[in-house]
Amino acid sequence: MGDKGELKGANFSFAVEDTRKYGKAIGHIGKLAAGSLKVGDAVQADVDEARRARIRLNHSATHRCALRCARFWGTHVSQKGSLLNDKVLRFDFSHNEAMEPEEIRAVEDLVNVQIRRNLPIETNIMDLEAAKAKGAMALFGEK
Repeated sequence: MGDKGELKGANFSFAVEDTRKYGKAIGHIGKLAAGSLKVGDAVQADVDEARRARIRLNHSATHRCALRCARFWGTHVSQKGSLLNDKVLRFDFSHNEAMEPEEIRAVEDLVNVQIRRNLPIETNIMDLEAAKAKGAMALFGEK
């Protein structure tokens, strides 16, 4: 999910509806709301931080859901995809049998509990073996 927000300058306002990475560059997709923009203009970027925070929560919950699902049903569970944005989180996974409605509800409750825990995000850069030693699980077909 790309950011939304506004680019502003002395003579223009640009409404950003999405951002995309193009190599090392970030492209801003949207509409010029007012004025005109030219090469060399100073630009201030205002990101919709509340939206970004909601996306971040759902992204973190996707990882926690993967771990919880694997622990709930076993290591045969693997992620097959996901969709997340600032409004929803969907976690697609394989399982060896159809889920009953109460099981689906239990998983939804698990995910919502994880989202609401609002745990701090910590990043550790390490090799694969060190990560596995700390309990990392490869649920997405990583090598």
